[in-house]
Amino acid sequence: MDDIEAMFNQLVRDMDGLSQNLMARGEELNQGPRSQTSLSASFTDLNAESLNELEDQDLDALVADLGAESIKSSNADKPSTAAAQECQAAASLCPSNTAKSSGKGPMSEAQIKAAKIRLALRKLAEAKVRKLVIKVLMTDGSYMALMVDERQVVGEVLDRLFEKTHCDRSIDWSLIETNSDLQTERIFEDHECLVELLSMWGRHSNNRIYFLSAPQKYEMFRNPQLFYMWEKEKSCLCGFNQQAKQLLVKEHFEGPAVIVPDLEGILYLKQEDKKVWRPRYFLLRASGLYYVPKGKTKCSANLTCFVRFDKLDVYNAKNYKQKYRAPTDFCFILKHPCIQKESNYIKFLCCDDEDTLMLWTTSIRIAKYEAVLYKSYQAAVKRASPPQTAQTETHGERASCDLEDFPDEPPPDFIPPPPPRSAAV
Repeated sequence: MDDIEAMFNQLVRDMDGLSQNLMARGEELNQGPRSQTSLSASFTDLNAESLNELEDQDLDALVADLGAESIKSSNADKPSTAAAQECQAAASLCPSNTAKSSGKGPMSEAQIKAAKIRLALRKLAEAKVRKLVIKVLMTDGSYMALMVDERQVVGEVLDRLFEKTHCDRSIDWSLIETNSDLQTERIFEDHECLVELLSMWGRHSNNRIYFLSAPQKYEMFRNPQLFYMWEKEKSCLCGFNQQAKQLLVKEHFEGPAVIVPDLEGILYLKQEDKKVWRPRYFLLRASGLYYVPKGKTKCSANLTCFVRFDKLDVYNAKNYKQKYRAPTDFCFILKHPCIQKESNYIKFLCCDDEDTLMLWTTSIRIAKYEAVLYKSYQAAVKRASPPQTAQTETHGERASCDLEDFPDEPPPDFIPPPPPRSAAV
């Protein structure tokens, strides 16, 4: 009996030893992949100090991994040759290649490691940038696919569309967002980040982006009298010359603070959860939109704040007379960009005519963006101006100098007539 118990205890000890050996071997086999996984997962936590603590082999593996990731993300917008050059960037940092490329002799190990760290940090910064592939619709029904990242603003995306479509660089060209659920549209401002705006859409959103000409985009700078002298008769406003318009723009936009149009009037406000519209007397100020409560006068003490514009955008609406029984079809809404469906947080307003609608929506944009809107307009004008002006002036100066030096010779653009043909003998 004692012999059987001793054999059983020995068998248990052998099984425990075997299981421990198997677990140790499994950890050794999984040690490599686990270290790579932890290295890849900690890309966002790396900085110059943590990279300096890495060994040379680990730093080389990190640079190679980042190079492979950058190639994957750039295949959609870069040719294969550019991707291959980017893949060889890490290999060029080895001691032999560095010694050949620099005429000062081989670099020290500290300099090589510092160069690798700079390359890794540059690739880390590039890997953190959000990128989107967007589809921009044209007026003829076609579309164009573009890759944009979070560093690009709408004005830069318009420059790329100008190059691809070969259209004129007019300041009226705009990217316009349409929402079929709310039946709204909005012009993206040139200074806004396009990726940030599109990230607010839902995953299965039906919104669209159009590349269209919108003359109302910068109408406040071409005809400022319509917004700052809106109380006068239209016949008086049409007689403004260009110099008077420039003085109005300079007075209201180039001072220490932008002057918001002192706009006020009756708008129709939709009641919550009802298709009922009530007239209210609204006033626009730089701090927001206010209204006069029923039975009160329009003095400052009686004004009630309706909305502030720091987190809201203005959208033009379509067919609200049919959808919500609005008094007219000239409606606009105020909402947060994240709201893509019907909500009680949306403010519905209606105007009497189209001119009043443009007056209110444009004035709200001035109150919201202020000086940034004027800077975007100046950049758009500079972008639309032909770049050949300086070249033409230089060519004219050279031509005048040539004519002064050689007064007896014809001008350079002159082409002499061909000699007369000789008669056949």
